[in-house]
Amino acid sequence: MPETSKKSLKSPVHPLDDLLRTDRIPHIWCSGCGTGTAFSSTLTAIKGSGLELDSVVMVSGIGCSGRAAGYIKLDSYHTTHGRAIPFATGMKLANPKLNVIVFSGDGDLFAIGGNHFIHAARRNMDITVICVNNLNYGMTGGQAAATTPFLAKTSTTTVGNPEAPFNLPLLAYASGATYIARWTILHTRDLTNSIIEALNKKGFSFIEVLSPCPVNYGRRNKEKSLDTLKLYQEKGIIKNNSNPADTDIDFEKGIILGKFVDVDRATCIENYDKTCRLV
Repeated sequence: MPETSKKSLKSPVHPLDDLLRTDRIPHIWCSGCGTGTAFSSTLTAIKGSGLELDSVVMVSGIGCSGRAAGYIKLDSYHTTHGRAIPFATGMKLANPKLNVIVFSGDGDLFAIGGNHFIHAARRNMDITVICVNNLNYGMTGGQAAATTPFLAKTSTTTVGNPEAPFNLPLLAYASGATYIARWTILHTRDLTNSIIEALNKKGFSFIEVLSPCPVNYGRRNKEKSLDTLKLYQEKGIIKNNSNPADTDIDFEKGIILGKFVDVDRATCIENYDKTCRLV
C-alpha cells in the first residue's frame, strides 16, 4: 500500500489527546450537556497556561461534572460528595508547589460543600475552582439545587421553585475570593482565557460556567439544549468589572457575564508562614 494511503487510514489526532484518558472515552455525559465543553475549555487552558503539567492536579466531587477527574491524564482525585475543596486544600498545604484545580458542580460546591467554599475563599487558599452550574442536581434525578431559579420546575419543585437562588459571584466576593468570573459554555474563548488567568493568579480563583442540562432541568422547563444556547446568546451581557451584587441571573432581563473581580491579597500559606516566623 502506498505511504499516503497508510497515512489516510490513521485515526485523526485530537489536540487534547495528550491530556485525555482516551481509554475511558466515550464519556458518560448526556447529549446536549455542557459539561464536556467546560471540561474542554479547562484542558485547553491548562495547555495554554504555561504551567508544568507535572504540577497540575484536578480534584472533583460527586455529580455530573465530577467525572472530569476520571478523564484527565494528570494526577486527579474523585472525592466524596461536597468535599472536593477541603481535599484540594489539604493537597495545597502539603505541597504548595502544586497547581490545584477543583472542577465540580453547583450542588457539590454550594449545597453540601457550601461551608467549605466559604472558608477556603476566606482563607484565600491558592486554588482554582471551576463550577459547572446546570441549575439543578442533574445526576441524581433533577432535584432543586441552591442555584435553581425562582419558579423553575425540578423533580422536587414540580409547580415551581419557591426559593431564591444563590448569586454565586456575590457569594464568592463576600467570602474573599481574589478572582471571580462567569461565562457560559457558548462563550468558550472567553471561558478559556478566564481559566488561564485564574490558573496563573495567586489566591482563591472562582469561575462559574453556566451549562445546559437538557435531560433533567431542560425537560421539566420545556427548554431544549439549543434553546438554552440561544438564551445564552440573546441574553448574555458581558460587563467586566460589574459589582457582584448586580450579577443575579435573570433569564428575562439578561445574564451578566465577564470578569468581575481581580485583586491581590496574601494567601493562606503566606499568612501561615508569616505567623510561624513570628513564633
